[in-house]
Amino acid sequence: VLDFNDPFSTEVKPRILLMGLRRSGKSSIQKVVFHKMSPNETLFLESTNKICREDVSNSSFVNFQIWDFPGQIDFFDPTFDYEMIFRGTGALIFVIDSQDDYMEALARLHLTVTRAYKVNPDINFEIFIHKVDGLSDDHKIETQRDIHQRANDDLADAGLEKIHLSFYLTSIYDHSIFEAFSKVVQKLIPQLPTLENLLNIFISNSGIEKAFLFDVVSKIYIATDSTPVDMQTYELCCDMIDVVIDISCIYGLKDDGTGTPYDKESMAIIKLNNTTVLYLKEVTKFLALVCFVREESFERKGLIDYNFHCFRKAIQEVFEVRMKVVRSRKHQSLMQKNKRPTPNGTPRMPL
Repeated sequence: VLDFNDPFSTEVKPRILLMGLRRSGKSSIQKVVFHKMSPNETLFLESTNKICREDVSNSSFVNFQIWDFPGQIDFFDPTFDYEMIFRGTGALIFVIDSQDDYMEALARLHLTVTRAYKVNPDINFEIFIHKVDGLSDDHKIETQRDIHQRANDDLADAGLEKIHLSFYLTSIYDHSIFEAFSKVVQKLIPQLPTLENLLNIFISNSGIEKAFLFDVVSKIYIATDSTPVDMQTYELCCDMIDVVIDISCIYGLKDDGTGTPYDKESMAIIKLNNTTVLYLKEVTKFLALVCFVREESFERKGLIDYNFHCFRKAIQEVFEVRMKVVRSRKHQSLMQKNKRPTPNGTPRMPL
């Protein structure tokens, strides 16, 4: 079991802390994004009363730990070692209920961010302005502007202008929570520039409008090309993945129910009524490439498939390099543990 004190665990599996006041929606976010729970079912979730840890290991890129902190716990209490908590953290997500009075939440946010930054200046601070499905478009923008202004003013008053906060409008009732989590996870992937560069090369040589590299299980996109992301485009890609998995579960399994609904043969083409084609191809058993292609460009499908073959081969090489690094770090971590003396002072026997 990897714990707070294990340096290897935070190098290989970055830690994401999920914090916020009680009933702000932290557990609902986790259940919807990583457990495919229906948003309506989250209404019956009980309030979290203890720290919950979950390992997310869907692929070699989507590989991290989520720690869900109950809103009522004061982890700055002397009984908690908050320095140990923040020391190995990659991202801190603070959830604010946009439909509630958020002054108390902003005070708690300021306290959390300032103390975390002193312990670990490399933490990414991500603010989810949550439950915005109940607000009008104008009210959403106004709420985001107000929270953004107040949070940054509090940091400026404390002389901490260099701390950067990222803000997202989120709801579990649409795809905004998946997109926000995608942005958070991407910051924790050291290979992101390489993946983006590969996607840019792929689309420029294939006549493709837009491409996403998706984690199929969570529908988090771990990389996309350098063109701007349109929310509607992202939603279509998520819906396509759902359609492919659902149909594969019905028609793709063997008669005895064995097999997997998503494998190396998985591929789908959906033609939209605006002369655009959605094209999905399997990259690894957990990753899919979803592309937006104009019909006239899709006529050169052979070229796209050849370029995709080169792209997939390059992704596998990136995987291999990462796995070599992981194995090397794991070996170093075990060697360091073996060098430590046992409590009675005798050296440890090598494993």
